Amino acid sequence: MKKLTYLFLFLTISIYAQATDSKSVGETLDKWHKAAADTDFKTYFDLMSEDAIFIGTDATENWNKKEFMAYAKPYFDAGSAWSFTAIERHIFFNEDKTIAWFDELLNTQMKICRGSGVLIKEKGIWKIQHYVLSMTIPNENVSEVITIKAPIEDKILQKK
Repeated sequence: MKKLTYLFLFLTISIYAQATDSKSVGETLDKWHKAAADTDFKTYFDLMSEDAIFIGTDATENWNKKEFMAYAKPYFDAGSAWSFTAIERHIFFNEDKTIAWFDELLNTQMKICRGSGVLIKEKGIWKIQHYVLSMTIPNENVSEVITIKAPIEDKILQKK
């Protein structure tokens, strides 16, 4: 009976810890998205690790934190950054809960987009280390989108 009690206690604590960590990661991501909507440059970039990477929807958008800050600053200064709201999110952790990875569907000015990435725990605080933003394309419209983007992306492919 004692072993069963300990097992139940362990499982309860594990489930609670997972829920707490998931909530904390979700809150970090929500705060990050809100900071962009509020054009709060400092909060937005403070929520990213120093070695963070941001990959945007355009094939040329693969920035380290410093490059992304330079790209984003004029938008934040003009009071017109971007507004993303999570409509669905899935969060996963490594065994010792120091790394989290996620995927999310977002309501954006580009309609539904998908975000995915990695957060790391630094001194007990979750920081976004890697973020990938992708536009979603209905399968039945892929051919149309390829026709639109081909002239631009063919130039990129020729350089590679």
